[in-house]
Amino acid sequence: MQNVTPFHIAIPVHNLEECRIFYKNTLNCKEGRSSDHWVDFNLFGHQLVIHYKPKNENNTLHHNQVDGQAVPVPHYGVVLPWDIFHSFAEELKEKKVTFVIDPYIRFKGETGEQATMFFLDPAGNALEFKSFKDMSQLFTK
Repeated sequence: MQNVTPFHIAIPVHNLEECRIFYKNTLNCKEGRSSDHWVDFNLFGHQLVIHYKPKNENNTLHHNQVDGQAVPVPHYGVVLPWDIFHSFAEELKEKKVTFVIDPYIRFKGETGEQATMFFLDPAGNALEFKSFKDMSQLFTK
C-alpha cells in the first residue's frame, strides 16, 4: 500500500452545536478551526469538517445489503488498526451510542474479512468504522 495521506471530508449538519459536542465528546475528535457555519475536527488524523445546512425533511437514508446487513448509503469513516477499532467500539458502547449495525466481523472466514460498525451522528450522517486483521485485504477482490 502506498503512503496514506489524510483525507478531507465535509458533511452537512442541521445543528452545528449538537454535532460539535458529538464529535468532540463522543468520538473524541480534537477541534480545529471554526466559524459560525463550520467546524474542523481531527478524525483519527483526517480532516472532517461539519458544515451547517438547514434540515431537509425529505432526507431519508438509502440502504444496500452487504453480508446480510442493511448498510446506510452514503456513509463515511476510517479504517482503524485492529486493537484501536475494538477499544473504540467499547468506548462507544460505554457512551451508549446507538448502533445502526452493531460491531461485528463481516465476511468471516472469507477474503476481505473485517470488523465493522455503523452509527449515526446527531444530524443523521452515517459513519462506518472498520478494521482488518490483515491490512493487505483492504483492496483484495
